[in-house]
Amino acid sequence: MKDWRTATIAITGVNARAENPGPGCAVARCIREHGEFKGKIIGLGYDALDAGLYARDLCDQSFLLPYPSSGEDALLERIKDIGTIEPIDAIIPCLDSEMQSFSRLKKSLSKNNISLFIPSRDQFNLRAKNNLFALCKEIGVRVPETKTVTDPTFFDRCADEGWGYPLIVKGIYYDAIIVYSAFDAHMAFSKLIGTWGYPCIVQKLVQGDELNLAGVGDGNGHLLSPVMMRKRAVTDKGKAWAGVSVVDKSLERLAAKLVNKLAWQGPLEVEVIKAPDGKIYLIEINPRFPSWIYLSHAVGRNLPVALLKTMCGEKVLELAPPSSGTFFIRHAQELIVQLQEFESMMVLGGTRQAPILKNTDAESA
Repeated sequence: MKDWRTATIAITGVNARAENPGPGCAVARCIREHGEFKGKIIGLGYDALDAGLYARDLCDQSFLLPYPSSGEDALLERIKDIGTIEPIDAIIPCLDSEMQSFSRLKKSLSKNNISLFIPSRDQFNLRAKNNLFALCKEIGVRVPETKTVTDPTFFDRCADEGWGYPLIVKGIYYDAIIVYSAFDAHMAFSKLIGTWGYPCIVQKLVQGDELNLAGVGDGNGHLLSPVMMRKRAVTDKGKAWAGVSVVDKSLERLAAKLVNKLAWQGPLEVEVIKAPDGKIYLIEINPRFPSWIYLSHAVGRNLPVALLKTMCGEKVLELAPPSSGTFFIRHAQELIVQLQEFESMMVLGGTRQAPILKNTDAESA
């Protein structure tokens, strides 16, 4: 990629759903508000109702992508089509469900002069929810006891196997539901399987404070300028609605250990529970920036910009020292959109000059 300061950066996941916002808008905001950035930002979404597609303070242009289920070929062709209107220098994927597709397309995109800095397929799979327990056991990181479940009758006999309620039931990609009975568990299992497919992940519940860490792995085993926060308010899906920056050296050491073991390349979020006795239990490793990533800009450690610098081969020097006590609170507001702009997104998949998106699901979204 050429100089990131004047580059055209495409960012996915620009939805703004209150209960489960995508990280894309926050990533775009970090880059847009950096004083040295003079380039363009393209918003990429999967639904014409993704609010970030119309946020002109963040995105210079916006386009729809075919759903991940359409396959890599459709995604590649769509990106090429968009490139005929606005050449793209780099893409920052922000959703778990699309990460493997972009990983497989990395070489093809590079041939079209589009840069990516994301985990490899092996790295992605090793941190997956169904493999996380084995990874943590190998490197000596605490993790709640975890079980992969494909047969819902487990919830009727879980006590016989030493699993008492409440439990956490997770989808293979997204969503986590705390259940307090077999009835609750069956309902959660059906919902998550219907949305994300098999299997479900079940974890024993660990009480304590939930801490999250965001960072960038340089691909050589080093963690760049991590930012940590404690959740203070959450949505019904457990996503942070309010939080405060913290400095926790034990969490930073844990994250650095994971990044070193995986030789992680690209953004990541590490979610942990810190029990009252001070022990830390790893809950998840997400292979992208979190939706609260704007906090990194607020504390002087702008991680999306650090990612762009790394993609350009610039050395990312230590940013502002880690700090605690910076608070964030989300809010919802109306975004005014002209009807013709929304119609153009629905019919053409972007601006009026955009090639028609040949994806009936996306067109009818």
